[in-house]
Amino acid sequence: QVQLVESGGGLVQAGGSLRLSCAASGGIFSTYPMGWFRQAPGKEREIVAAISWYSGGSTDYADSVKGRFTISRDNAKKLVYLQMNSLKVEDTAVYYCAASAARRVGTITRKYEYDYWGQGTQVTVSS
Repeated sequence: QVQLVESGGGLVQAGGSLRLSCAASGGIFSTYPMGWFRQAPGKEREIVAAISWYSGGSTDYADSVKGRFTISRDNAKKLVYLQMNSLKVEDTAVYYCAASAARRVGTITRKYEYDYWGQGTQVTVSS
């Protein structure tokens, strides 16, 4: 069983930055494609960014965050990060880390393909 714990959320002004971290335990972290999702009140959970299982591997981003957010991972430390720059009010949401047990070389962007989820961390961007 894989446990995921997110941290780094908080309140920030528009234009600011935050870095989210996701710490994994259990399982074989280095084999899992990982993703960050977010869910705003009254909206569906949506993909933000995804990264393949190997450090320095392929990444994918939602159009709304391209050029502003960067996903990365450190397999030795069992961590995945989401660096968020130039934050906008519309980025306000609960952010979730997710891991997929699928044996896939590339990234995974569909939420139903993820097997493990963290509890989420709130990100609030004020105007």
